[in-house]
Amino acid sequence: MPKFKSRATPAGTAKHTKARIPTVKASVTDDALFDMRWQRAEREIRTPLNRLYGRAMPIDQLMARLREVLAKRWAARPADLRLLDLKRDLDPNWFQSSDMAAYVFYVDRFAGDMKGVGRKIPYLRDLGITYAHFMPCLMPRPGDSDGGYAVMDYTRIDPRLGSMADFRRVTQKMRAAGISPCIDMVLNHTAKEHAWADRARAGDPFYQKFYRLYDDPAEPLEFERTLQEVFPNQAPGNFTFDETMGKWVWTTFNTFQWDLNWENPEVFLAILDIILNLANAGAEVLRLDAVAFMWKRMGTDCQNLPEVHDILQAINQAASVAAPATIFKAEAIVGPHQLVPYLGAGRHAGKVCNLAYHNSLMVQFWSALASRETSLMTDVLARHFPDRFTNAEWGTYIRCHDDIGWAITEDDAERAGVTGPGHRRFLADFYAGRFEGSFARGADFQMNEVTGDKRTNGSFASLAGLESALESGDPRLIDDAVARINLGHALIAGFGGVPLIYMGDEIGLMNDHAWREDPDRAGDGRWMQRPAMDWNRAADAPTSDAPHGRIYRALRHILKVRAACAELGGDTPSRVLRTGHDRLFSVLRPGTEATTWVIANFSEEPQRIHRDALGMDPGSWPKDTLTDQLPDVDGDTIVVPPLACLWLRRQIW
Repeated sequence: MPKFKSRATPAGTAKHTKARIPTVKASVTDDALFDMRWQRAEREIRTPLNRLYGRAMPIDQLMARLREVLAKRWAARPADLRLLDLKRDLDPNWFQSSDMAAYVFYVDRFAGDMKGVGRKIPYLRDLGITYAHFMPCLMPRPGDSDGGYAVMDYTRIDPRLGSMADFRRVTQKMRAAGISPCIDMVLNHTAKEHAWADRARAGDPFYQKFYRLYDDPAEPLEFERTLQEVFPNQAPGNFTFDETMGKWVWTTFNTFQWDLNWENPEVFLAILDIILNLANAGAEVLRLDAVAFMWKRMGTDCQNLPEVHDILQAINQAASVAAPATIFKAEAIVGPHQLVPYLGAGRHAGKVCNLAYHNSLMVQFWSALASRETSLMTDVLARHFPDRFTNAEWGTYIRCHDDIGWAITEDDAERAGVTGPGHRRFLADFYAGRFEGSFARGADFQMNEVTGDKRTNGSFASLAGLESALESGDPRLIDDAVARINLGHALIAGFGGVPLIYMGDEIGLMNDHAWREDPDRAGDGRWMQRPAMDWNRAADAPTSDAPHGRIYRALRHILKVRAACAELGGDTPSRVLRTGHDRLFSVLRPGTEATTWVIANFSEEPQRIHRDALGMDPGSWPKDTLTDQLPDVDGDTIVVPPLACLWLRRQIW
């Protein structure tokens, strides 16, 4: 018989057995990561592309070519960005954190060139910035380039600013400092000097299909019946005749900006390749310019068509395969009904752009500041917009490089007891300084002769009254102007989304009245609100008691407090409160650990509001987080100081 060894345990000892766990050596290669991300995104890419291009190219062929583009750019992706991809895969809502704050600048006017930007990183960090938007810096056409939005070469940095190697180096420095770089990518058009346009003019049929070209004016004239003019004064109409080709070219913005033909799948593939190349250069955010205009259809105004959202979904989902650390911001300055879909609605929810400009919040801020009435603001923001989005949030801002279009509809105005044309005219007159009692110093831009509507130029500080107040020397007017600026910054930081600070607003830079002296800028009044950075003023802002110091320190404090309040991030609902108070604007930010009430007073007088109107339960009053003080109260009524914004925060235990 076979012998067996005894497994008996010696007397007096315990029997201990150790379970054997098999060792598995897990190794995920870059190719495997690419394949897994492709499987994750394939359906969300294929579906919109099939709707867009199924008749122009067999979908399997298009998907195969798309995968080749993604694989090529993934193979070229730097190792540190691949590591960032993994980090962002694990934390996909990273950009919605309350510590996200953006700074927007023209490279030359901020720091001279790309190397200069690298030297200013400590300034940005000290202010509390975690997101840096490089305004158009890709190689533009010579002369007038629409502020850099007429791009001649998407693969090169404007030589006056440096090289692509310089851009890569500064983005590496920013990543190391915890700052996410953003760059502009113009989707609707190229400069007429772009290599694609050169080949089209030379008669290459492949590249002629990259643009909207017409042999005679009949079809363009038919389109014009329902099109609007973006620049009616400087560039009327939407088509330009090119004598070299003998064809009419679709030019929505300027004669030197040729609209791309997004019905051609070759355009989609070429633009996606450019986007991924910029992502590999270190752009973590792509600001997609002029997206509303990409798709054209006869009988419409050719803005905000459904196909636009299919394009944006396909771009976003494709990038999630080869550059998943990258997010997208839609530049869609449109009405409330058209704006929401850019952050995802219906079948596109959570799949298109991650950020979009809250144009309505910006317009309503200026409207309430001029009228001292918030009923229109409350109604528009409560009625038209959801309190949050899936995998997306607002970019909140008070001013930017562009003009202000008074996007107030007739329906919204009538609900507030005014007329649309009348209120738009009031705002244009007020901010141009024509209205009696106006504190603003702005200027008209692009008057529409048919409707009488005007847009407005001016820096934040000048429109808020600082320019006129300093000229008057009146301390009270100066204090009011500074308070309006601080009110705006507290509002965009508390409302919900990434607050966008335009360069110089943190030190109250005013209008640049020398823009007319530059021949390349004299034809575009928007250069009024694009002053060069004043580094002398910035240097003493941390200690100065002058207006620029007070503005700087207030903003730095606002961003620091915001970063510590998780409920002020973009993933927390923003519930506009209908309090019935027509001088106050209130937003509730209910988080999981704390709730904050943001209460803004748009008048120069103290305002009182009962806790019931705010939906605040009885009990002790929460502190104002911005001052770390209890608010001024009278029983169950709170007193909001003139032109102040309170952040009343109640901890949830």
